[in-house]
Parts: sequence; structure tokens; C-alpha cells
Amino acid sequence: MPLIFPNRSRSFDEGREGVRFSGYDGMFEVRFLIEASALSSIARTGQTEAECLSAFDAARPAILEAASALYGRGGKDRYTLTEKDIRR
Repeated sequence: MPLIFPNRSRSFDEGREGVRFSGYDGMFEVRFLIEASALSSIARTGQTEAECLSAFDAARPAILEAASALYGRGGKDRYTLTEKDIRR
């Protein structure tokens, strides 16, 4: 079964400086964090909570595509997306 993202929720993680979101492989939840630096490289914005969430929303399709590609290479339950993952 492919990785899907039925839940549009996301949240800012101040401690890890990024945005958290989840996908699902069947009944298994897969957690992701995209670093604020990766988001700022996409949207050319700062790294505040509001800017990161806005950048995530604007680039959601590209982020979910990168998350799916990263998941396909590993099969773990947690991933961190970096600028390198987004610029493939």
C-alpha cells in the first residue's frame, strides 16, 4: 500500500525547529519533520512559526512527494526532511 496523507494537520516544533506532519502506510502512522531551514529555502522566508507553517502549506505537494520518496527508501516510522530532500 502506498504512503498517503489524509490528514492536513501540521504543527510547528520549536525545539526541533521544523514542522511536523504525518502520513499513513495502511494502518501504520509515519511521522515526519521538515526542518525550518528547508522550508525557508523553498519559500525564501524566515523561520518563525507563522512563516514555516505558511511555507509548508504553500509547498505541501512538493513536501509530500519528498516525504513519500524518503519513506520508500527506508521503511522506518520517523523521518526528518532536509533541504537536500526537497531539492532532488
